[in-house]
Amino acid sequence: MGENGSGKSTVLQASAAAYRSTPKDRYASDFFPDTPFEKIEGATIRYSYRQGLDSQTKTVRKPTNRWRGNPDRPERPVEYVDLRRIQPVGARVGYARILKTGVAEGVFKAFDETRLERLTQIVGKQYTGAGISVTNAGSDKPVPVLQMGAVRYSGFHQGAGEIAAAELLAVDYPKYGIVMIDEVETSLHPRAQRRLMRDLARFARDKELQIVLTTHSPYILDELPPEARIYLMDGANGKTAVTGVSPEFAMTRMDDEQHPECDLYVEDARAATLVSEILVVADRDLLARAKLIPYGAASVGMALGIMASENRFPRPSLVFLDGDQSAAPGCIILPGDDAPERVVFEGLQQAGWRGVAERIGRGSAETIDALNNAMTLANHHDWIKSSGDRLVVGGEILWQALASSWATGCATQEQITSISQPVTDALSFT
Repeated sequence: MGENGSGKSTVLQASAAAYRSTPKDRYASDFFPDTPFEKIEGATIRYSYRQGLDSQTKTVRKPTNRWRGNPDRPERPVEYVDLRRIQPVGARVGYARILKTGVAEGVFKAFDETRLERLTQIVGKQYTGAGISVTNAGSDKPVPVLQMGAVRYSGFHQGAGEIAAAELLAVDYPKYGIVMIDEVETSLHPRAQRRLMRDLARFARDKELQIVLTTHSPYILDELPPEARIYLMDGANGKTAVTGVSPEFAMTRMDDEQHPECDLYVEDARAATLVSEILVVADRDLLARAKLIPYGAASVGMALGIMASENRFPRPSLVFLDGDQSAAPGCIILPGDDAPERVVFEGLQQAGWRGVAERIGRGSAETIDALNNAMTLANHHDWIKSSGDRLVVGGEILWQALASSWATGCATQEQITSISQPVTDALSFT
């Protein structure tokens, strides 16, 4: 994922050009042609691939006027699903002639029971039939045809999401292949996006496929594990690929709703709340001028820290790691030498949970009992939910109250300054 123009489609196209594929082979010249407006010269696609225990790195290159290295590419089935699928059928080149008098339906390739069930699940409609049809105007103009009950209707009268889903499912993806899908979420509502991703994950396992897709959708990202997410980010010194980012990180980078002067990257929403409450104690104006962005795994924070240390962000940026992480270049460690939940809970417990009950509007005895009981759980990530459920308080509300109570009543001045001073310094350069 990444902003428009960040290179997402280029990654798909370069990947497709890295393999020899049958029956349809694609070349770098198909994706990166010379045009009347520009000539491609001095270009190189460098790629690595693994077969068993053997890993190799090769190139396809165009030093002057010809692409070289095509015969050396490894063989693999490739399917490239581009943005043409999102066009209404009637707007596609050559399809208007299908509507002329005398044109009749030809071969209809019906979906088998499995594909029909997958389409029904993704779109959320009870189809009784589906498939791809051609006409006697030409077999190169396939049209999706769906049926609900006794009503049969073609792509000329289908919703854009129905067309997109049907055409994605119609492709016979070969086993062990690589599939590229550009802007996979286009025309699909959020629920259909989630269902499509779950369907593709099951299908990839069955066929042992590798699927590479581009997206701007938080619903798509949320269905993927961290190791499957790569954000392409423009920085001061060019593009950087950041792996393992959270959906919040990606969407914040792609959304320009706020206009902060400084970006503060934290591991998750709980770390963001803790940093916020520390900054409020130091100087509320610091929080108003900064934007907190959860990034996900600590490994992402370490990668961002290296970028920060090399001034590769377009504006002042600080990267915070949780207190249970080791020091890393360009990163600031949160107070307490432990996970934020443990730092806050243990600090407040030693202080007798002072001020917490008043902040959440609950009785002192029941609040103390719920919080102490939660701390008996082995996994500190469960402490908020456990105590929140017993107190009938939302987890976010409870954590904000706890973090605020800790920042005002337990944190030392040194701990407050360790967070606020770097933010002050970063803002002084804006």
